[in-house]
Amino acid sequence: MLQLPPATAAFMFIIAVVVFPVTVVCSSFPAGVLQLERVFSLSEKIELEVLRARDAARHERILQGGGGGGGGGGGVGGVVDFAVQGSSDPYLVGLYFTRVRLGTPPREYNVQIDTGSDILWITCNSCIDCPRTSGLGVELNFYDITGSSTANAVSCSDPICTTMVPSASSQCSAETKQCGYSFQYGDGSGTSGFYVSDMLYFDMILGNSMIANSSASIVFGCSNYQSGDLTKSERAIDGIFGFGQQGLSVVSQLSSRGITPRSFSHCLKGGGNGGGILVLGEILDPSIVYSPLMPSQPHYNLDLQSIAVNGQLLPIDQSVFATSSNRGTIIDSGTTLAYLIEEAYDPLVEAVTGAVSQSTKPLTFKGNNCYKVLVSVSNLFPLVSFNFAGGASMVLRPEDYLVHMGFVDGAALWCIGFQKVQKGLGVTILGGLPLILGQLNKGGKLEHNWRSRV
Repeated sequence: MLQLPPATAAFMFIIAVVVFPVTVVCSSFPAGVLQLERVFSLSEKIELEVLRARDAARHERILQGGGGGGGGGGGVGGVVDFAVQGSSDPYLVGLYFTRVRLGTPPREYNVQIDTGSDILWITCNSCIDCPRTSGLGVELNFYDITGSSTANAVSCSDPICTTMVPSASSQCSAETKQCGYSFQYGDGSGTSGFYVSDMLYFDMILGNSMIANSSASIVFGCSNYQSGDLTKSERAIDGIFGFGQQGLSVVSQLSSRGITPRSFSHCLKGGGNGGGILVLGEILDPSIVYSPLMPSQPHYNLDLQSIAVNGQLLPIDQSVFATSSNRGTIIDSGTTLAYLIEEAYDPLVEAVTGAVSQSTKPLTFKGNNCYKVLVSVSNLFPLVSFNFAGGASMVLRPEDYLVHMGFVDGAALWCIGFQKVQKGLGVTILGGLPLILGQLNKGGKLEHNWRSRV
């Protein structure tokens, strides 16, 4: 997940899941609230190469893995939103999590937000060799199916298991007859367990009133085995909240019951305190500009058409952004930085450098394109805009795409936060840096709004 600029600049990508033309209308749908928090302490600084290594492992996973088909209808319902904690500075790391309340009586679990996967899963108390403590400053909680009066294991004969569970990841236990799952990730980590149904609790907002403790029965994973990085205490958390497109994603499940529309948005605010919001449902703001998602794709693909620096289009052949099985532009909340294909990265860096050539000279610092700056970057560096289909443009100020790396010879050292995709790969990945994430739908739309408050 990436970050953004100073406090007033909140960038938001919203993808509404609809099968008909989308219009933004004011309405008083109920809303619910969830809180997102950064996984790493805001005081903890991490080098860009560490973030690149983490993202590289993640990209193996999302580019190797499949996405998912549709599922879930387009029910009209309300909105569930969750406040976000975190900084816009990617130098402080851009991993975010939210708290969910599950079971009866409800218990809280911290789960990482991930648009690159579909399923919500929580570590079970039966998990073997799973971390018992976390270096993230959070208490780990383990789900106990016997401790909830509303919990039920999903059986192999249940229609949910036979029709909605992806066959590649499902497995049935001959002994327990439980509907199981097993996910293996490209970075070597993995998890397996079984599906359960239980109550999810959330707060609803209707007009100016909050209705606490709304609930719905959902299906999620109970993890009893983990491997790889998931076993490391320093980054341990209670589970992963997948926001992919399959029918078992929480977004699809709530939509199929008419609780929320099949859409969600995620905004990471800028500023020292960071923060933001995650919304299940539609943001009702007439100023939002829509851009269509690319259809029939396993990931959240946007139609990026051009990039401009100070209003001047860069000489990039638009065909390099075309979407195919291994090309295109993907939104991924789990990726910390933003990655551009070589054909876009090189002219972008050249244009930015040219715009400041009279005031500063470029230098390479730990593999990054950097500049020594004696004045405010806001007054020196150009605006960069990413232009999408439908007229939506993501305009980035210098603080949005530059990362402050420290000081050299009395001057501030600022480096370009965009990273170049490895040669031969054709996927541009918008993570947290300039992106403030998005959502998705079937034939959906990308909503873009600067400085919007949810």
